[in-house]
Amino acid sequence: MSEFIQLHMLTNYAPSNLNRDDLGRPKTAKMGGVDRLRISSQSLKRAWRMSEFFNGLKGNRTKRVGLDWIYPLLVEKGVEEDVAKEWSTEIQLIFGEPEDASEDKPDHDLLNKQLVFISSEEKAALDYYCLEVVEFLKTGEDEEGFFNKLEKARKQKDKKKRHGALRKLMEDKVLSLVNLTVDIALFGRMLASSPKYNVEAAAQVAHAITVNRVAVEDDYFTAVDDLNTHEEDAGSAHIGESGFGSGVFYTYICINKTLLIDNLGSEEFANSALKALIEAAATVAPSGKQNSFASRARALYIMAEKGSQQPRQLSSAFLKPVDNADMVKVAIERLEKLRDNMDKAYGACADKTKIMDVEKGEGSLTEILEFAGA
Repeated sequence: MSEFIQLHMLTNYAPSNLNRDDLGRPKTAKMGGVDRLRISSQSLKRAWRMSEFFNGLKGNRTKRVGLDWIYPLLVEKGVEEDVAKEWSTEIQLIFGEPEDASEDKPDHDLLNKQLVFISSEEKAALDYYCLEVVEFLKTGEDEEGFFNKLEKARKQKDKKKRHGALRKLMEDKVLSLVNLTVDIALFGRMLASSPKYNVEAAAQVAHAITVNRVAVEDDYFTAVDDLNTHEEDAGSAHIGESGFGSGVFYTYICINKTLLIDNLGSEEFANSALKALIEAAATVAPSGKQNSFASRARALYIMAEKGSQQPRQLSSAFLKPVDNADMVKVAIERLEKLRDNMDKAYGACADKTKIMDVEKGEGSLTEILEFAGA
């Protein structure tokens, strides 16, 4: 039976635009019939994994494997450019189908169609395999018959079958399910073309929403030219408009610790991963419009729960928006009341709970980290 760590966090953001939609305005969602600000789970996870807390724990998420890694390495080792490009487009098949090249974008076939997570160990294995290719091209030696099999696969006329055959031969040279980096173990990986190397995400992150109703407002701003003496034109050099909003966000994270241990192969490593995730979630804000709004914030409240019970989030506490000047206090009261009522209705939904409440001056992030990683 899996053990789950559940985190319920409340974080207040002053006027800001942390996560923009296609029009550049803050993302929103309707809940309880009213508009709320929203921060997408993708935005949150990106901010967390790029933070200092994940230094040395993350791999690379990219579609530029052929262009930035394989091709430059082959050329550097003396492979002619046209041969290097041919091999690069084939080697990158390990990670999925390439883009289509065109006259104005001749190198696009060195890009993959999909972004893919690649661990640091897989990057090292890729480099080693590229050196094997270089050695084969120089000497023609093929002791294990591997490159002979590649040549046979290359002769298939059907593009889909050719790509599939090449990928099947090469993927085991590079891809792995051991020694995964923390970001892959937590957030998962999908390789549509090589499903046996997919990784199930150990962490589920909900979109953060405000507990209060919001109205996205517009910031009309101007910029002045320092060298304009106003002798001819006293107007602004630039006029712009930017949307913003503010509120207390409820964020829910559920981590399957048992799966995380399986993904990483070590409970000690899993505990380190948990601590990195929780510390980042509590202290790191998405980077959207930071220079304009300085929207740095830390969680004012964290409820951490541990147990093997079926997880549940507590966003229903805010179906009726919190419209109160003492917003954080009321939000905490509602959150804890719903938790207690859930326990009465279903039985205990967690075995243990640890709380950090900044407003009351109770608990600490250190205690939460120790609780989750125990």
